[in-house]
Amino acid sequence: MIRVVLADDQTLVRAGFRSILSDEDDIEVVGEAADGEQAVALAHEQRPDVVLMDIRMPGTDGLEATRRITTDPRLAAVRVVILTTFDMDDHVYGALRAGASGFLVKDTEPMELLHGVRVVARGDALIAPAVTRRLISEFANRRKQPEPSPRLNALTDREREVMGLVGAGLSNDEIAARLVLSPATSKTHVSRIMTKLGVRDRAQLVILAYESGMITPGWMA
Repeated sequence: MIRVVLADDQTLVRAGFRSILSDEDDIEVVGEAADGEQAVALAHEQRPDVVLMDIRMPGTDGLEATRRITTDPRLAAVRVVILTTFDMDDHVYGALRAGASGFLVKDTEPMELLHGVRVVARGDALIAPAVTRRLISEFANRRKQPEPSPRLNALTDREREVMGLVGAGLSNDEIAARLVLSPATSKTHVSRIMTKLGVRDRAQLVILAYESGMITPGWMA
């Protein structure tokens, strides 16, 4: 059973998401929060698999709440998905950098919402949709100069190649096909890269790839 906490200051929005999620046999809504402070408290109390977090809330906003959750070792298994009204919300990029596993636009279709919750709950990131890559590319492109991370020195040449493809939004299967590897080998490479770099999931790996200058917007075009 996938346990979900809803965090949004609008009661009707929470009710709508609860209605969609509660109809599924494998998903349970275990709590609702009207602000970030309540969301963090519920994360500690319920230890959900996924928190659907509105980014703009009064008091403690979704960005700060996400940072508190993703940096707390006791909540290492909790994944945060950012909810936003606009897919180019300036704060979304900051939330992804803070450790969110992806984001969903509030007017997303019910099937996309359910898919997103299930994807994040199994440990993956909502990084494949073109809109997510566009968001990351947009804000990465605003940086004056990429800042190479010394952490990348720990990677082998093959791992750097795989990381670049992850950064371009390719799935494990797509990476395997491009590099003529088995899907299992591709998955192993990605897991080792995340371990070496100390990143939470693929979303943070993508951002690091952009911010370090490993790839640039349009790299795969």
